[in-house]
Amino acid sequence: MLDGTDKHIIEELSKNSRIKMKELGEKVHLTGQAASARVAKLEDSGVIEGYTIKVNKEKMGYPVHAILHIYTKTANHQPYLSFVKKQEQYIIHNYKVSGESCYLLECRFPSNERLDEFLTGLSNAVSYKLSIVISK
Repeated sequence: MLDGTDKHIIEELSKNSRIKMKELGEKVHLTGQAASARVAKLEDSGVIEGYTIKVNKEKMGYPVHAILHIYTKTANHQPYLSFVKKQEQYIIHNYKVSGESCYLLECRFPSNERLDEFLTGLSNAVSYKLSIVISK
């Protein structure tokens, strides 16, 4: 069970995972050394699994943001999963979900033309419903 300080540490690391331990300690009212020890404990216990960066896909040339509800045509999902693996440069998240659809697929594309090509290939494996993200 996490205490308030651990939660505050995670919150601060979520904002800036490159923060110096001394600065983190100041924000959570610990010494830098104590903050470092807490972070190490959170890593060792598996609460913190790793550090990452957030990439702006739009600025990287992928302005078309699509959300697709995926409906498999059979109980065999392998054709869909194989297609998605080959298209991973466009995939942000591929969630297997319960409810109306089988998967929820979040993608980014450099153009509507590339999205159309993707959808044409996708339709060979599954049915889908497409939504385009207007704003975040």
